Amino acid sequence: MALDVRGVTTLLQVYDMPTSVRFYRDVLGFEMVNYSPPRGGGEDRFHWCWLRLGGADVMLNTAYEFDEERPVPPDPARMAAHGDTALFIGCPDVDAAYKELRGKGVEVTKPQVAPYGMKQMSLRDPDGYGLCFQWEAKK
Repeated sequence: MALDVRGVTTLLQVYDMPTSVRFYRDVLGFEMVNYSPPRGGGEDRFHWCWLRLGGADVMLNTAYEFDEERPVPPDPARMAAHGDTALFIGCPDVDAAYKELRGKGVEVTKPQVAPYGMKQMSLRDPDGYGLCFQWEAKK
C-alpha cells in the first residue's frame, strides 16, 4: 500500500528573516500562513514562518537563534552551498510572471524551454536558493 500524502513543504534556513519574508511575501506574493512568536526588535522578526502562494508552500527558519550568533557578513561557504538547492514552482504563465518580477526589479532569467519540454525562468532568493517558475511548454 502506498503512503497517503497530500503535499510537501520545504524548510529553508535563512540568514535574515525580515529580508527573506519581505522577498517571499512582498515581491513574490506569498501569504503568511503561520509564524512563531515575534522575538522583538521590529517587524517580521520571528524564528520561523510558513508561507503559501497558490499550491506552493515554503517554510523559513532563521539559521541563527540569536542575532549575536549571526556572522557579519554572511558566511560565504554557507551561502554558496545554497546554490545546490532549488524550488521548482508550477506557474501556468511563465511569461507573465517574468514581466511581473522584472517590473519589480528582480533579476530573473528570460523564459526558455528546457530540453525536457518545460518553459522556465529562474532567479535566486536573498540567501542564494534557486527558484524556478515553470510549466509544460505548449506543443
